[in-house]
Amino acid sequence: MQSLSRALPPRRDPAPSRWAYKMQRLWLTPAFRVFMRFGLPVLVVALVVGIVLASQARRDALWGMMTSAKDQVTERPMFMVNLVSIDGASPELADAVRAKLALRLPQSALELDLNAIRVSAENLDAVARAVVRLGTGNVLQITITERQPAWVWRTDAGLILLDDTGHRIAGLADRADRADLPLIAGQGADKAIPEAMALLQTASPFESRIRGLVRVGTRRWDLVLDRNQSILLPAENPVTALNGLIALNAAENILARDLTSVDLRNPQRPVLRLAPAALDALRAAHGIKVPTESKS
Repeated sequence: MQSLSRALPPRRDPAPSRWAYKMQRLWLTPAFRVFMRFGLPVLVVALVVGIVLASQARRDALWGMMTSAKDQVTERPMFMVNLVSIDGASPELADAVRAKLALRLPQSALELDLNAIRVSAENLDAVARAVVRLGTGNVLQITITERQPAWVWRTDAGLILLDDTGHRIAGLADRADRADLPLIAGQGADKAIPEAMALLQTASPFESRIRGLVRVGTRRWDLVLDRNQSILLPAENPVTALNGLIALNAAENILARDLTSVDLRNPQRPVLRLAPAALDALRAAHGIKVPTESKS
């Protein structure tokens, strides 16, 4: 028996050691498992990157490698833009767009900011809309929607061409250069283009006599006719007041008389102002003597 017991190995205790037990309990913690699987690798990578980038020489070398790789890609012939094509614009506007963009070609298409180019082109007064894209053959294609002149605006600074929304297009040297366009004047006239358009359409029965519209006090219009006649329109419902005058003129032909102005600012009480010669004749017809100035 003694020889048999000596031959058998000692029995091992199946219970884990204290450290093994603690590690097994720790692995059962969800937060610890997440840290070991994700957090620890991230910390190791961050430590390695920090050690590598701690040296200015290594940072410069790494930046040089990245810049060189970028240049090798962007400067390939397949990406180079050598030509700009501008469609939909007059030659003068196309030249203005090219000068505004000031692109240095050839340039890599990967370095072009198409949205910035579009915004820069649309900042020109004469450009209503611009579409920028890369066409076939790496041609930078710019399609322009040009604003069309619809009004001439007389300001203290000179004549300005406006489109049908009142947006500035360009300056104008002489009124005779665009005699085909209606004339407006006065501060704030460009902000009331829809109303001015409605008034001109309403005044079509004597369209040939219209010389222009003058904005008064940024709140109402005067319609200026030939023979130095003016129609003073109210701030509220000027189209209605003008329709009333057109009906009265059709019946009485008052605009053919020797008048300087028709004041419609009070729709209930229109006022006719006679020219000086007509006023003198009217006074003479009624036997009213006009006082004369005494001569010293």
